[in-house]
Amino acid sequence: MLSQNLENLVTTGSLKSEPADQSEFNGLLRSAKARLTDSVNPDLAIESRFDLAYSSSHALALAALRWHGYRSDNRYVVFQCLEHTLNIKPEIWRVLALCHQRRNAAEYEGHLEIGDQLLAELIAATDLLQRKVAAMPSIKPVAP
Repeated sequence: MLSQNLENLVTTGSLKSEPADQSEFNGLLRSAKARLTDSVNPDLAIESRFDLAYSSSHALALAALRWHGYRSDNRYVVFQCLEHTLNIKPEIWRVLALCHQRRNAAEYEGHLEIGDQLLAELIAATDLLQRKVAAMPSIKPVAP
């Protein structure tokens, strides 16, 4: 079922099929880990912490998608695929979707509306993604 759901997104043009790459996967995981670590630094502004946690969650969602052999240029689609790539429950997906909306409002309209509770939920969701992505086995090289 996983493959069919993702293949349907390829058919609609939301995803591209592309062989997974261990080096890219490792880089995304490394970047996500550093950002998540920095996002819990209470000396940083809440806006900075939010940006770091959001960027970490996106890198992890993209790493999971890439591990399965797909890519998307759309951040929202990368998050939507978490149900299929990491078996993420809807309550986690909803937090990430809300953070995506808030991030876009800040990025494109100059209005960032976040609080301590939303930041804590984002960090917890991102931590879950990190644990799941870190537990994924190595990518097997594609035979020539």
